Amino acid sequence: MNAALLTLLRRLVHNGNLTVTFSSGEQVVLGDGTGKPASIRIVDAEAENAIVRDPGLRFGEMYMDGRVVIERGDIFDVLSIVKANGIENAANATNTITGLWHVLRQQLVSRMPVNRNRNNVAHHYDLDRNLFNLFLDEDWQYSCAYFQPRGISLDAAQLAKKRHIAAKLLLEPGQKVLEVGSGWGGMAMYLAESSGVEVTGITLSEEQLKVSRDRAARRGLSDRVRFELQDYRTLEGRQFDRIVSVGMFEHVGIGNYGNFFNKMKELLTPEGVMLLHSIGQVYKPWATNPWIEKYIFPGGYIPALSEVLPSVERMRLLVKDVEILPMHYAWTLRAWRERFVARREEAVRLYDERFFRMWEFYLAASETAFLYDKHFIFQLQLSPSLDAVPVTRGYIEERERQLIEFEKRRPPLEPVNNWDEAPAEEHIEPAAIAV
Repeated sequence: MNAALLTLLRRLVHNGNLTVTFSSGEQVVLGDGTGKPASIRIVDAEAENAIVRDPGLRFGEMYMDGRVVIERGDIFDVLSIVKANGIENAANATNTITGLWHVLRQQLVSRMPVNRNRNNVAHHYDLDRNLFNLFLDEDWQYSCAYFQPRGISLDAAQLAKKRHIAAKLLLEPGQKVLEVGSGWGGMAMYLAESSGVEVTGITLSEEQLKVSRDRAARRGLSDRVRFELQDYRTLEGRQFDRIVSVGMFEHVGIGNYGNFFNKMKELLTPEGVMLLHSIGQVYKPWATNPWIEKYIFPGGYIPALSEVLPSVERMRLLVKDVEILPMHYAWTLRAWRERFVARREEAVRLYDERFFRMWEFYLAASETAFLYDKHFIFQLQLSPSLDAVPVTRGYIEERERQLIEFEKRRPPLEPVNNWDEAPAEEHIEPAAIAV
């Protein structure tokens, strides 16, 4: 039995019921026997040594490679047992030198004035579009849904998210809206159709751009909804009445927050309103989980609000509203994970077993982060103007009621995941891309 790994595991698991079978065949039961039981088997001695050296990175890698095998329960159950024992135990169990290296490296990268944003985006979002078919809603909203009321379907919750954000933007017909990080176009199309605005969506993903343009054309919205391959940092010569950004801020990097909000203020009219929707953490994280940073979101960083608001204040942007959504992403990720696992064979056909395990691990680890690490969603409503937003919040509910009436009349969407044919290939001319 690997003594160093056993010591590590005993530091991590005091409560719960986790059985570990070592490569030698020896077995140990960890925890106090409470909760849902789970069992893992480690295939070889080198996998055990790798986990000891760098558990934050190598445990996920060993699972991807099939060298950590789940024999009872699933990877979510295993990660839940570890996370439920508290983040401090996990931190104390990590090799100090290895942990310090991850922190220093990520802090340096996140503060570089020019990062590899376009390459980082392509790493994740330019995957085979059929992968996202497997787990997203019909509109391909790849960000936290809004489960209001609790218990609604994923599709209904993603629609509620768009409605909630549109209400906070206080849209009026004819206004010009910028969406920073426009995904597959669903938000932009919703805003244009519901409120009579013109939307410019910018993205760094060529794959998302193709799908978005094709969707807008099929919907007859090309004159009001335009998508560009564009980095926000090089967007010049335009001002917008409204700016919305959903699920993009996590890729900005802590060293670039000042430049980000300075650019948003530059692009916003004096009476304009911005809605920023992002993942946040209760405490300063110092570094992203090394496995997530390497395999899923290179260059990503999830901040504490205390790291974001100083840059907002320095740019003289007024915080008009802050809303914290503490559990909605956990519920979203559970829906995604259950859908993805249910279509395992299709995912394996698209890529292979290792890729399936990588994405299963990603979805499970992300869900546990919201359940046990106190991650949350924050929505910041910002404006340069004191009078741009009403002084009480009742307008949000009133606008949502109006938008529900619009939704009843709105022609049904053609679900992205029902398309039999891919959009026609097109040559895309980047608009001042910063790499």
